[in-house]
Amino acid sequence: MRNRRRAAGTLALGVVAALAFMPAVPDRRSTPEAVPDAVSTPLADAPGGSVTVLGDGSTSDTGPQPAQPPVARLKPGEVPPQFVVFSFDAPTEDDNHLFSHARTAARANGAEVTFFLRGIDLLPATKRWQYQPPQHEAGTASVPFPTDAQVRATLQQLGRAWLDGDEIADGFIGQFCGPKGARDWSTADWQSEIGQGYSMVNFWKTGTGFTDLPPLPFDYQTELAGGRAPCLEGRPNLLPAEKDAGWRYDAGSPGDVQRWPTQTDGIWDFPLQRIPDASGAHEVLSTDQTPQTYRNAFDRVYHGSRAPLVIDTDLDPRHAPRLQSAEATMKDLCHRDGVRCVSFRQLADWLDAQDPAVLNRLRALAPTTAPNWTAVVGP
Repeated sequence: MRNRRRAAGTLALGVVAALAFMPAVPDRRSTPEAVPDAVSTPLADAPGGSVTVLGDGSTSDTGPQPAQPPVARLKPGEVPPQFVVFSFDAPTEDDNHLFSHARTAARANGAEVTFFLRGIDLLPATKRWQYQPPQHEAGTASVPFPTDAQVRATLQQLGRAWLDGDEIADGFIGQFCGPKGARDWSTADWQSEIGQGYSMVNFWKTGTGFTDLPPLPFDYQTELAGGRAPCLEGRPNLLPAEKDAGWRYDAGSPGDVQRWPTQTDGIWDFPLQRIPDASGAHEVLSTDQTPQTYRNAFDRVYHGSRAPLVIDTDLDPRHAPRLQSAEATMKDLCHRDGVRCVSFRQLADWLDAQDPAVLNRLRALAPTTAPNWTAVVGP
């Protein structure tokens, strides 16, 4: 079940562009059906042909997201699908067009993927002062702020990605790591970071001044289900902030073996995984690897426990071959029998629908264990 939309008032920026983004965390316990200034207008690309514009016109409600797979509980003795989750960090659309390339590659191969949008992706350098990072000076970040043209292009790709069925998740904002960064942030610091991230998406027209652009075709407050912290740091203090925001999963823990996911305080844990390298002699993190490395990781669970495989790619233009590796892996894996290439949110949907006793038996399997499925997926 999708998250209900939080109260728009807790994120209000005001009508003056000079106001900074609020660091408050959205409150999911207050869930009005529409903000006071919502209006219905036609939208050519909307699934239902119309859109309810929300807030300052930055986002909208166009109905259920297209291209979402049905969710069903496993039948007794049924072999679980082999889930492969492709995720992409830092989806800024610049002159290298890596965001749009990743999006079109996913669509061509029948995959729905997760894009970890950073709030900074929608905050132009000319407006950088609006960001108030925890433990750092206002208007600073550890990654470059985009140009006006890049923000406009990124907004276009975000709308198309959602219409393709892809998930827009939270990659946080300033990408601060180490001292005074994610490693050192308190839960209150994370709440500030999450709240500002919501505001940068929900009110990008106010923040950027780009009032000539159409709204995004989705309600970010409803759609956002999880995130991944920079450098995979700070999880102990981050989890309470994510739970307070009503998130359903966290993808920011490093280095777990390929096993069926568990939950921490009701939040699904989707870590980057330790997978066999191309030689098979060592294990590496499941991010930015070669197609052969991903194939090794796939083979051991596809013919074994059927635990989900997580593949992450950083859309950094300095490392374009990484996207080529992910695309080649999509072409190789997503068309195989029993394979479903899904987003993290879609994986959480499927897990939520399963018998908890069956999930417990799946978690007990080693990656290479090919069990008697009638015993594991029983009544």
